[in-house]
Amino acid sequence: MKNYLAIICMLFFISFCNAQTATVNIKTIKEEVIGKDVQFIDVRTLKEYNDGYIDDAVHIGIANKENFKKQISTLDKLKPVYIYCYSGVRSNRACKILKAAGFKEVYDFSGGWKAWSKQQKDGK
Repeated sequence: MKNYLAIICMLFFISFCNAQTATVNIKTIKEEVIGKDVQFIDVRTLKEYNDGYIDDAVHIGIANKENFKKQISTLDKLKPVYIYCYSGVRSNRACKILKAAGFKEVYDFSGGWKAWSKQQKDGK
């Protein structure tokens, strides 16, 4: 019985590690996300989202973890998911939840809204 449990644990660990999480930058967001058929999630508060968001992003706030889990259950686990928040803390937490929920490709926009809005102001 112990051998079976060890094998099951090992298989779970291997499948969990196969879920990809990577950080992406502004260039990647511009070239591979905006205007493309991808899942692009803003996990900030609704007020933050309403004050400004990156094109094509949908709002799924992470403040209420249970509601977040419920809303991500409607997403396609086999398609890439790009996540951002203001600076990276909440998006990192969201990526961990997505991985645990079985999403295969999860990308965290490391600069988040802070970097995006600065880049827009600087005109780059």
